[in-house]
Amino acid sequence: MSSHEKPVELPMGVFTILRDIIRDRIGVTFEEGGRELLATKLTDRIRDLNLRSFLDYYYLLKYDAAADAEWDRLTDALSVQETYFWREMDQIRTLVDSLIPQFVDAGRGPIRIWSAACATGEEPLTIAIALAEAGWLDPCDIEIWASDTSPSALEKANRGIYRERSFRALPVALRTKYFTEVDGGWRIDPKIRSYVKYSRANLLERHEIRNLATAPFVFCRNVFIYFSTQTVSRVVGHFSERMPVPGYLFVGVSESLVRAKRNTSWRRSQDRSFT
Repeated sequence: MSSHEKPVELPMGVFTILRDIIRDRIGVTFEEGGRELLATKLTDRIRDLNLRSFLDYYYLLKYDAAADAEWDRLTDALSVQETYFWREMDQIRTLVDSLIPQFVDAGRGPIRIWSAACATGEEPLTIAIALAEAGWLDPCDIEIWASDTSPSALEKANRGIYRERSFRALPVALRTKYFTEVDGGWRIDPKIRSYVKYSRANLLERHEIRNLATAPFVFCRNVFIYFSTQTVSRVVGHFSERMPVPGYLFVGVSESLVRAKRNTSWRRSQDRSFT
């Protein structure tokens, strides 16, 4: 949308039904005060589709034969791809320094780690680099599963080329060691990349995360802040159905599961502590 164009009008009633269908399909929640934000994010889609109103857009999402393709574009429009290497490292250090050694000593088998909302891939690659630095990658059977709902984010993750903004917390020595400068940015080392398996998955769809949630270590960080309490409960319930015991769920430092449905068969890590 150009700077001189106004967003298409989004009446409160239409906002409500559009907000609800988005929440139910992809989990992202807009509170009552988020009407203008939603209108701004989706006005380009209305114009690109030559629709007259947000109500027409709602009907497209709900009934049109092209709805699946449009949901992909809507997901891209609403996705927050703000991430970077070496983010919230206390939890990853706990994984690498404490939990992986315990897991290996107990002989629990292959190590599977799931980055449940990986965006453009910085989080799972950070985990792989941290494991490599600690000497765990070569001697152990390790796979890092990484998923996201956004097609464009996964495309960037699979490309494996990152710009300066992604490196604002990564030590320079590690960038030099694990990345090669190329046109357009820095490419991740192919060996590190080989440990990460990307796939598309909607956290609200039980069948899409059925296998992923069997990982004993699940990182779902800075995702629940965009979900309602009911949606968080639903997703955590899906996780707990499949996670082994013991299993560990890591959420963002600003997130809490206190109001969400709990399951005592897994533990959770938050606020830079592990309990």
